[in-house]
Amino acid sequence: MVTIKDVADRAHVSITSVSYTLNGIGSISEATRMRILKAAEELNYHPNTFARNLKKRNTHTLGVFITRFGGSFYEDILEGIHEAALNTDYELIVCPESRSKRNILGQRQVDGAIVFDAKVKNETIINLASKGYPIIVMDRQLNADYVFSLLLDNRSGAQQVFNHLYNQGKRRIYFVAGAMDSFDNHERMQTFLEEGRKHNLDIPVFNGNFTEDSGYAVARQIIASGDLPEAVFCANDQMAIGFLRAMGEHNLVAPRDVAVVGFDDVLISRYVHPSLTTVGAPRLLWGSLAIKWLIDFIENDTPFPNFRIPVKLIERESSASPSKTS
Repeated sequence: MVTIKDVADRAHVSITSVSYTLNGIGSISEATRMRILKAAEELNYHPNTFARNLKKRNTHTLGVFITRFGGSFYEDILEGIHEAALNTDYELIVCPESRSKRNILGQRQVDGAIVFDAKVKNETIINLASKGYPIIVMDRQLNADYVFSLLLDNRSGAQQVFNHLYNQGKRRIYFVAGAMDSFDNHERMQTFLEEGRKHNLDIPVFNGNFTEDSGYAVARQIIASGDLPEAVFCANDQMAIGFLRAMGEHNLVAPRDVAVVGFDDVLISRYVHPSLTTVGAPRLLWGSLAIKWLIDFIENDTPFPNFRIPVKLIERESSASPSKTS
């Protein structure tokens, strides 16, 4: 294996001069620099990046710990992360739910981390985070040193949904909750119920778990009761799509019989029938900002901004107001 000493011998310079040249530091004459680079090329020498990083005590690698790869929701976030990382010198290690994440996260094999996995415990994140190992969380809010939250503006989204339904005259409104340990679900549910109380509405809550099947099951339960609401807000699109499927099986149509709204604007939401009213967010931006701000903190100690990813109601057929056609 070719070493830095071999390059130094061939260029007739010191090892220090080779090191300075390859790392772009020190005062090396242009003629000497060119001679060193030519020697390195002739010997096909490549620096041992791993060893160099160990010496510098950094890896130039960032970890992304995410619940899963599948589905357009996570794919868009990962794409935003990937695109932003391409413009830097950093590499990415992306870990879905697996045992490997324990080693990579726990043994600090990366310079910083982005966590979007509810199975990573708060205590683990708080205990690991440090100035030399900052962590961005995208699925919870933690008040701890060197832990930064980059979250959706769930409150604004839930308020927009409530106003959209209430302004159409809807008063019998149900909420279908996702996983009860989900931060996003909690914010959406609490905000929606608060808006109901402001208008003297008691909004019943039905428990789902963010899956299409759970939305389907809740809809069948409600339909079997014979007590249909005027509108339903589901904490994500998958449950809303399941709800619409159950309605279709019972010859019920949204919004004529029940208006249905979801959250996330996954790709399929615009193609189901009827197309689904939902709350969308720029997920590419979400992923991109996470990487950019993490690197900015690592390299420049730049304070992390207090920022929520903006969201917007996207009105489609499933809850279209009478004055609109889609």
